[in-house]
Amino acid sequence: MTATSPPELILSKEAAIAALKGDDNQIRYYAAWWLGKHQVEEAWAVLCEALEDDRYRTPQGGYPLRRQAARALGQLKNTQAVPALLEALNCEDLQLREAAIQALAAIGDSRAEKPLLELLGSEGEQPLEALIEALGTLQVWSAQKQIEGFLEHNSERVQCAAARYLYIFTKEPQYIERIIKNLTHPNMYLRWAAAFDLGAIGHIEAAEAIINAKVANSLKLLNLKRILESVLSSDRSDEVEKQKTTRLLLGAIDDLLIQL
Repeated sequence: MTATSPPELILSKEAAIAALKGDDNQIRYYAAWWLGKHQVEEAWAVLCEALEDDRYRTPQGGYPLRRQAARALGQLKNTQAVPALLEALNCEDLQLREAAIQALAAIGDSRAEKPLLELLGSEGEQPLEALIEALGTLQVWSAQKQIEGFLEHNSERVQCAAARYLYIFTKEPQYIERIIKNLTHPNMYLRWAAAFDLGAIGHIEAAEAIINAKVANSLKLLNLKRILESVLSSDRSDEVEKQKTTRLLLGAIDDLLIQL
């Protein structure tokens, strides 16, 4: 067996872009991650090129570099990457499609709406959780009838994604209650997924449920911060209620920080 050297440190955006074009797959993967983490805007074009990479492929047929490039493009949120990400939806690699869907949701460009709706209605296997969450983020409410059917899906994570979409659209409490129920699920990963769904909803009822949930404090902090950001950026007319909610969230965050 040949020993593999760890990736060299990348200390600048120029080095990262050069590394992404190199020959070492580990370093190329690391470079794509680095460019996303540091949000190097001028890297969007080279990351789009990486979405078509054929040199780094797993024995099972997956494309690790393409997946990481899609994630990085989601962090950059550059609308110029939308056509390349839409093209990536045609790849047979399910994990790449999931990463591309999440990136398109993060970018928030309306050009993604129709292709994502077509994907939802297709017969092949799809990353349904990411797809439904993206349609909610993009506020594509025309999918409501289709998504109601996923409340009975055999995957509880897909059920939660459907409940999250439907709560954001309708504000009916039955949907948020369905997600809150999963905060006490014996499966740890489902509890985590429920916490992230509630954080994405950004509702005060979700915050109270997260505070009392049996999940790690670090996870609570992350999602309370997401809800706080949502409250602060909202245009609620009731300023008194907004300040009350903000104080509650800041108090809960302080309590959690003390416990860390």
